[in-house]
Amino acid sequence: MKVIITGINGFIGRSLYSFFKTCPDYQIIGIEQPKYFFNTKSLLYSWDELDKIGQADCIIHLAGLAHDTNNTKLEDEYYKVNTELTKTIFNFFLTSQVQKFIFFSSVKAVSDFSDIPLVETLGPKPGSIYGKSKLIAEKFILANLPDDGRKIYILRPCMIHGPGNKGNLNILYNFVQNRIPWPLGLNKSLRSFASIDNVNFIIKELIERDIESGIYNVADDESLSTNEMIGLMGLSLNRKTRIWNIPFWMIHSMAWLGDKGLFPLTNDRLNKLKSSYIVSNEKIKSALGIIEMPIKARDGIMRTLNSFNSSGK
Repeated sequence: MKVIITGINGFIGRSLYSFFKTCPDYQIIGIEQPKYFFNTKSLLYSWDELDKIGQADCIIHLAGLAHDTNNTKLEDEYYKVNTELTKTIFNFFLTSQVQKFIFFSSVKAVSDFSDIPLVETLGPKPGSIYGKSKLIAEKFILANLPDDGRKIYILRPCMIHGPGNKGNLNILYNFVQNRIPWPLGLNKSLRSFASIDNVNFIIKELIERDIESGIYNVADDESLSTNEMIGLMGLSLNRKTRIWNIPFWMIHSMAWLGDKGLFPLTNDRLNKLKSSYIVSNEKIKSALGIIEMPIKARDGIMRTLNSFNSSGK
Protein backbone atom coordinates (compact mmCIF):
# COMPACT_ATOMS: atom_id res chain seq x y z
CA MET A 1 0.00 0.00 0.00
CA LYS A 2 1.61 3.23 -1.16
CA VAL A 3 0.37 6.36 0.62
CA ILE A 4 1.34 9.95 -0.13
CA ILE A 5 1.17 12.33 2.85
CA THR A 6 1.51 16.08 2.36
CA GLY A 7 2.63 18.05 5.41
CA ILE A 8 4.30 14.98 6.84
CA ASN A 9 6.40 17.12 9.20
CA GLY A 10 3.36 18.43 11.07
CA PHE A 11 1.90 16.92 14.23
CA ILE A 12 -0.68 14.78 12.42
CA GLY A 13 1.77 13.83 9.66
CA ARG A 14 4.43 12.64 12.10
CA SER A 15 1.84 10.67 14.02
CA LEU A 16 0.47 9.02 10.89
CA TYR A 17 3.99 8.15 9.76
CA SER A 18 4.78 6.50 13.12
CA PHE A 19 1.44 4.70 13.05
CA PHE A 20 1.92 3.26 9.55
CA LYS A 21 5.45 2.15 10.41
CA THR A 22 3.80 -0.49 12.58
CA CYS A 23 1.60 -1.65 9.70
CA PRO A 24 3.20 -4.16 7.30
CA ASP A 25 2.94 -3.60 3.55
CA TYR A 26 2.68 0.19 3.80
CA GLN A 27 5.06 2.56 2.03
CA ILE A 28 4.81 6.22 3.05
CA ILE A 29 5.86 9.02 0.70
CA GLY A 30 6.20 12.42 2.33
CA ILE A 31 5.57 15.72 0.53
CA GLU A 32 6.84 18.85 2.24
CA GLN A 33 8.55 22.15 1.68
CA PRO A 34 12.33 21.61 1.63
CA LYS A 35 12.98 23.93 4.55
CA TYR A 36 10.77 21.72 6.73
CA PHE A 37 12.48 18.45 5.86
CA PHE A 38 13.39 16.16 8.72
CA ASN A 39 14.61 12.59 8.83
CA THR A 40 11.44 10.51 8.53
CA LYS A 41 13.36 7.62 6.96
CA SER A 42 10.65 7.68 4.30
CA LEU A 43 10.78 8.81 0.70
CA LEU A 44 10.53 12.59 0.78
CA TYR A 45 9.73 14.95 -2.07
CA SER A 46 9.05 18.67 -2.42
CA TRP A 47 6.00 20.22 -4.10
CA ASP A 48 7.71 20.62 -7.48
CA GLU A 49 8.64 16.92 -7.55
CA LEU A 50 5.10 15.53 -7.60
CA ASP A 51 5.61 14.16 -11.12
CA LYS A 52 8.44 11.95 -9.83
CA ILE A 53 6.29 10.02 -7.39
CA GLY A 54 4.58 7.62 -9.74
CA GLN A 55 1.65 5.35 -8.86
CA ALA A 56 0.15 5.42 -5.37
CA ASP A 57 -2.99 4.12 -3.68
CA CYS A 58 -3.97 7.16 -1.62
CA ILE A 59 -3.15 10.82 -1.06
CA ILE A 60 -3.64 12.27 2.42
CA HIS A 61 -3.54 16.07 2.15
CA LEU A 62 -2.59 17.44 5.58
CA ALA A 63 -0.47 20.43 4.60
CA GLY A 64 -2.08 23.69 5.61
CA LEU A 65 -1.79 26.85 7.64
CA ALA A 66 -3.11 26.26 11.15
CA HIS A 67 -5.61 28.54 12.83
CA ASP A 68 -3.70 31.41 14.45
CA THR A 69 -5.49 32.48 17.62
CA ASN A 70 -3.12 35.44 17.98
CA ASN A 71 -4.12 36.80 14.54
CA THR A 72 -0.53 37.35 13.42
CA LYS A 73 -0.90 35.70 10.00
CA LEU A 74 -1.98 37.63 6.92
CA GLU A 75 -5.27 36.83 5.20
CA ASP A 76 -3.54 36.03 1.90
CA GLU A 77 -1.38 33.38 3.62
CA TYR A 78 -4.44 31.32 4.52
CA TYR A 79 -5.80 31.36 0.97
CA LYS A 80 -2.38 30.68 -0.56
CA VAL A 81 -1.77 27.60 1.59
CA ASN A 82 -5.17 26.24 2.63
CA THR A 83 -7.00 26.97 -0.63
CA GLU A 84 -4.59 27.24 -3.55
CA LEU A 85 -2.22 24.49 -2.41
CA THR A 86 -5.19 22.17 -1.93
CA LYS A 87 -6.28 22.92 -5.50
CA THR A 88 -2.78 22.03 -6.73
CA ILE A 89 -2.68 18.73 -4.85
CA PHE A 90 -6.22 17.79 -5.89
CA ASN A 91 -5.51 18.59 -9.55
CA PHE A 92 -2.48 16.29 -9.29
CA PHE A 93 -4.78 13.59 -7.93
CA LEU A 94 -7.25 14.08 -10.81
CA THR A 95 -4.53 13.56 -13.44
CA SER A 96 -3.05 10.55 -11.62
CA GLN A 97 -4.16 6.95 -11.14
CA VAL A 98 -4.44 7.37 -7.35
CA GLN A 99 -7.69 5.79 -6.13
CA LYS A 100 -8.37 7.69 -2.91
CA PHE A 101 -8.00 11.32 -1.79
CA ILE A 102 -8.32 12.35 1.87
CA PHE A 103 -8.43 16.08 2.60
CA PHE A 104 -8.10 17.38 6.14
CA SER A 105 -10.39 20.38 6.36
CA SER A 106 -11.73 21.57 9.73
CA VAL A 107 -14.96 22.00 11.67
CA LYS A 108 -14.01 25.68 11.53
CA ALA A 109 -15.14 25.57 7.89
CA VAL A 110 -18.68 25.32 9.27
CA SER A 111 -18.78 27.30 12.51
CA ASP A 112 -16.55 28.65 15.26
CA PHE A 113 -18.94 27.61 18.04
CA SER A 114 -21.84 25.19 18.51
CA ASP A 115 -24.02 24.54 21.56
CA ILE A 116 -25.70 21.60 19.82
CA PRO A 117 -23.91 18.70 18.10
CA LEU A 118 -22.44 19.98 14.86
CA VAL A 119 -23.50 17.74 11.95
CA GLU A 120 -22.26 17.53 8.36
CA THR A 121 -25.58 18.74 6.87
CA LEU A 122 -25.43 22.09 8.68
CA GLY A 123 -25.02 25.04 6.32
CA PRO A 124 -21.45 26.38 6.69
CA LYS A 125 -20.96 29.83 8.21
CA PRO A 126 -17.24 30.07 9.05
CA GLY A 127 -16.35 32.95 11.34
CA SER A 128 -12.61 33.16 10.60
CA ILE A 129 -10.33 33.53 7.59
CA TYR A 130 -8.94 30.10 8.46
CA GLY A 131 -12.39 28.52 8.25
CA LYS A 132 -13.25 30.38 5.05
CA SER A 133 -10.02 29.25 3.36
CA LYS A 134 -10.80 25.63 4.23
CA LEU A 135 -14.40 25.94 3.03
CA ILE A 136 -13.34 27.32 -0.37
CA ALA A 137 -10.98 24.36 -0.75
CA GLU A 138 -13.84 21.99 0.10
CA LYS A 139 -16.07 23.62 -2.52
CA PHE A 140 -13.35 23.29 -5.17
CA ILE A 141 -13.03 19.58 -4.48
CA LEU A 142 -16.79 19.01 -4.53
CA ALA A 143 -17.11 20.95 -7.80
CA ASN A 144 -14.48 18.78 -9.50
CA LEU A 145 -15.29 15.25 -8.37
CA PRO A 146 -14.16 12.56 -10.82
CA ASP A 147 -16.84 10.26 -12.27
CA ASP A 148 -14.65 7.17 -12.42
CA GLY A 149 -15.53 5.69 -9.03
CA ARG A 150 -12.50 6.95 -7.13
CA LYS A 151 -13.10 7.84 -3.48
CA ILE A 152 -12.91 11.38 -2.07
CA TYR A 153 -13.06 12.05 1.67
CA ILE A 154 -13.28 15.52 3.21
CA LEU A 155 -12.58 15.25 6.93
CA ARG A 156 -13.58 17.98 9.37
CA PRO A 157 -11.73 17.30 12.62
CA CYS A 158 -12.19 19.28 15.80
CA MET A 159 -9.08 19.94 17.91
CA ILE A 160 -6.75 16.97 17.46
CA HIS A 161 -4.49 16.15 20.39
CA GLY A 162 -1.90 13.56 21.33
CA PRO A 163 1.74 13.16 22.38
CA GLY A 164 3.77 15.84 20.64
CA ASN A 165 0.80 18.16 20.37
CA LYS A 166 1.43 21.88 20.89
CA GLY A 167 -2.14 23.12 20.74
CA ASN A 168 -4.32 25.12 23.09
CA LEU A 169 -4.36 22.37 25.71
CA ASN A 170 -0.94 23.64 26.77
CA ILE A 171 -2.44 26.96 27.82
CA LEU A 172 -4.92 25.33 30.18
CA TYR A 173 -2.31 22.86 31.35
CA ASN A 174 -0.02 25.70 32.43
CA PHE A 175 -2.74 26.99 34.80
CA VAL A 176 -2.74 23.72 36.70
CA GLN A 177 1.01 23.13 36.45
CA ASN A 178 1.73 26.58 37.90
CA ARG A 179 -0.91 26.12 40.62
CA ILE A 180 -3.01 29.01 39.31
CA PRO A 181 -6.68 28.74 40.33
CA TRP A 182 -9.10 28.36 37.42
CA PRO A 183 -11.53 31.30 37.73
CA LEU A 184 -14.30 30.14 35.35
CA GLY A 185 -15.82 27.43 37.53
CA LEU A 186 -19.34 28.71 36.78
CA ASN A 187 -18.84 28.13 33.07
CA LYS A 188 -20.63 24.96 31.91
CA SER A 189 -19.58 24.93 28.26
CA LEU A 190 -18.59 21.66 26.57
CA ARG A 191 -15.86 20.95 24.01
CA SER A 192 -15.29 18.11 21.59
CA PHE A 193 -11.80 16.80 20.97
CA ALA A 194 -10.25 14.22 18.65
CA SER A 195 -7.61 11.84 19.96
CA ILE A 196 -4.82 11.26 17.45
CA ASP A 197 -5.30 7.51 18.00
CA ASN A 198 -8.90 7.80 16.78
CA VAL A 199 -7.75 9.89 13.83
CA ASN A 200 -5.18 7.25 12.84
CA PHE A 201 -7.83 4.55 13.13
CA ILE A 202 -10.23 6.42 10.85
CA ILE A 203 -7.56 7.07 8.22
CA LYS A 204 -6.55 3.41 8.07
CA GLU A 205 -10.17 2.33 7.73
CA LEU A 206 -10.78 4.79 4.88
CA ILE A 207 -7.68 3.56 3.05
CA GLU A 208 -8.34 -0.15 3.41
CA ARG A 209 -12.13 -0.34 3.11
CA ASP A 210 -14.74 0.64 0.53
CA ILE A 211 -16.29 3.54 2.44
CA GLU A 212 -18.67 5.93 0.69
CA SER A 213 -17.17 9.24 -0.41
CA GLY A 214 -18.31 12.34 1.45
CA ILE A 215 -17.76 14.89 4.17
CA TYR A 216 -17.16 13.47 7.65
CA ASN A 217 -16.67 15.09 11.04
CA VAL A 218 -13.86 13.66 13.15
CA ALA A 219 -14.29 13.73 16.92
CA ASP A 220 -14.21 11.58 20.04
CA ASP A 221 -17.50 10.20 21.31
CA GLU A 222 -17.76 12.41 24.41
CA SER A 223 -17.52 16.17 24.87
CA LEU A 224 -15.80 17.46 28.02
CA SER A 225 -16.28 20.54 30.17
CA THR A 226 -13.39 22.79 31.08
CA ASN A 227 -13.83 21.85 34.73
CA GLU A 228 -13.46 18.18 33.76
CA MET A 229 -10.31 19.04 31.83
CA ILE A 230 -8.89 20.84 34.86
CA GLY A 231 -9.62 17.76 36.97
CA LEU A 232 -7.88 15.45 34.48
CA MET A 233 -4.86 17.76 34.41
CA GLY A 234 -4.66 17.66 38.19
CA LEU A 235 -4.86 13.88 38.06
CA SER A 236 -2.04 13.77 35.50
CA LEU A 237 0.13 16.06 37.61
CA ASN A 238 -0.88 14.31 40.85
CA ARG A 239 -1.85 17.56 42.50
CA LYS A 240 -4.96 19.19 43.86
CA THR A 241 -6.63 21.70 41.55
CA ARG A 242 -8.42 24.87 42.52
CA ILE A 243 -11.54 25.97 40.65
CA TRP A 244 -13.06 29.30 41.64
CA ASN A 245 -16.66 30.24 40.92
CA ILE A 246 -15.99 33.92 40.28
CA PRO A 247 -19.06 35.88 39.08
CA PHE A 248 -19.00 36.58 35.37
CA TRP A 249 -19.24 40.35 35.86
CA MET A 250 -15.90 40.24 37.63
CA ILE A 251 -14.40 38.06 34.88
CA HIS A 252 -15.60 40.52 32.25
CA SER A 253 -13.97 43.34 34.20
CA MET A 254 -10.66 41.44 34.06
CA ALA A 255 -11.14 40.89 30.33
CA TRP A 256 -11.76 44.62 29.89
CA LEU A 257 -8.37 45.24 31.50
CA GLY A 258 -6.93 42.56 29.23
CA ASP A 259 -8.17 44.39 26.15
CA LYS A 260 -6.10 47.35 27.32
CA GLY A 261 -3.01 45.18 27.74
CA LEU A 262 -3.16 45.13 31.54
CA PHE A 263 -4.21 41.50 32.04
CA PRO A 264 -3.61 38.23 30.13
CA LEU A 265 -7.34 37.48 29.74
CA THR A 266 -9.01 39.41 26.90
CA ASN A 267 -12.67 39.48 25.90
CA ASP A 268 -11.86 37.53 22.76
CA ARG A 269 -10.22 34.74 24.78
CA LEU A 270 -13.01 34.86 27.35
CA ASN A 271 -15.71 34.41 24.70
CA LYS A 272 -13.88 31.36 23.34
CA LEU A 273 -13.50 29.87 26.82
CA LYS A 274 -17.20 30.40 27.58
CA SER A 275 -18.48 28.99 24.29
CA SER A 276 -19.31 25.37 23.62
CA TYR A 277 -18.05 23.45 20.61
CA ILE A 278 -19.85 20.12 20.33
CA VAL A 279 -19.16 18.01 17.25
CA SER A 280 -21.13 14.91 16.22
CA ASN A 281 -19.18 11.90 14.92
CA GLU A 282 -22.24 9.76 14.19
CA LYS A 283 -21.85 9.87 10.40
CA ILE A 284 -18.28 8.54 10.34
CA LYS A 285 -19.14 5.83 12.89
CA SER A 286 -22.12 4.78 10.80
CA ALA A 287 -19.98 4.66 7.65
CA LEU A 288 -17.39 2.51 9.42
CA GLY A 289 -20.04 0.30 11.02
CA ILE A 290 -18.90 0.91 14.59
CA ILE A 291 -20.77 1.89 17.74
CA GLU A 292 -17.97 3.81 19.43
CA MET A 293 -14.47 5.06 18.73
CA PRO A 294 -11.56 2.86 19.88
CA ILE A 295 -10.27 5.47 22.35
CA LYS A 296 -12.55 7.17 24.86
CA ALA A 297 -12.22 10.94 25.12
CA ARG A 298 -10.92 10.94 28.71
CA ASP A 299 -8.39 8.19 28.01
CA GLY A 300 -7.06 10.06 25.00
CA ILE A 301 -6.81 13.31 26.95
CA MET A 302 -4.93 11.58 29.76
CA ARG A 303 -2.43 10.12 27.29
CA THR A 304 -1.81 13.60 25.90
CA LEU A 305 -1.51 15.17 29.35
CA ASN A 306 0.88 12.49 30.56
CA SER A 307 3.06 13.24 27.55
CA PHE A 308 3.17 16.89 28.64
CA ASN A 309 4.23 15.82 32.10
CA SER A 310 6.91 13.39 30.92
CA SER A 311 8.38 15.93 28.51
CA GLY A 312 8.59 18.63 31.17
CA LYS A 313 6.09 20.97 29.51
